[in-house]
Amino acid sequence: MQLQPLIKPVTELAHAAGAAILTVYGSEFAVEHKGDDSPLTKADLASNRIIVEGLRQLTPDMPLISEEIGLPPFAERRQWPRYWLIDPLDGTREFVNRNDEFTVNIALIDNHRPVLGIVYVPVLGLTYVAAAGVGASRQLAGGAPEPISVAAQSASPPRVVGSRSHRGTSLDAYLAALGEYELLAMGSSLKFCRVAEGAADLYPRLGPTSEWDTAAAQAVVEQAGGQVLCPNGEPLLYNTKEDILNGHFFVIGPRDRNWLEAVGTEHSA
Repeated sequence: MQLQPLIKPVTELAHAAGAAILTVYGSEFAVEHKGDDSPLTKADLASNRIIVEGLRQLTPDMPLISEEIGLPPFAERRQWPRYWLIDPLDGTREFVNRNDEFTVNIALIDNHRPVLGIVYVPVLGLTYVAAAGVGASRQLAGGAPEPISVAAQSASPPRVVGSRSHRGTSLDAYLAALGEYELLAMGSSLKFCRVAEGAADLYPRLGPTSEWDTAAAQAVVEQAGGQVLCPNGEPLLYNTKEDILNGHFFVIGPRDRNWLEAVGTEHSA
């Protein structure tokens, strides 16, 4: 499948969705809660509508999964060689808290791997774009795309990016075993992007996420030369099981140290 022709129209969809999100962001809005107690606003729904309708026009024969529509049964999904995977507003908690750290995520999954990813940061007008065979770049509104790559060497102390909204004892234990570090706290898929552009060395995620949370940003990291690995050292894969929850994973930039070593013998490869 040719990915290059998809980049421009999919990026435009992300930008249109981001504009709809900002319209809500600048107003008073209600916050509902879904069955898993995660927040939902009309910005999530507006963004979802724009992206889903746009992708169905662009690739009418391609199935899709979005956080804001029902998940097809695995018996159906397992037959898909490729599909779109969407998080129309990643970081809704950040959106509700108005700290600007939320993104629009659109990914194309092919053979269980994210091969194209668009991560758009509406408040900053910043777009991260990646596609297999093309590479990864970032672009500010009105500017030219700039190629990005992970850091060649880790900083001293290493720069570890972590969630602003989700933190638990597993992460604390991992960081204690890691040794000295600098923690950079932020929300949404921006954490992946900081590793991809060399501004951070590592993002350990030792708590729950869903596949739509990670796919687009994983494409950015991998096309920038980084890795997204499970604790056993295998890459994070998609659409391999009934549920859509990810296990623990590590977003790795520089490879000058064994970042999985501090996980502990019960998780090590």
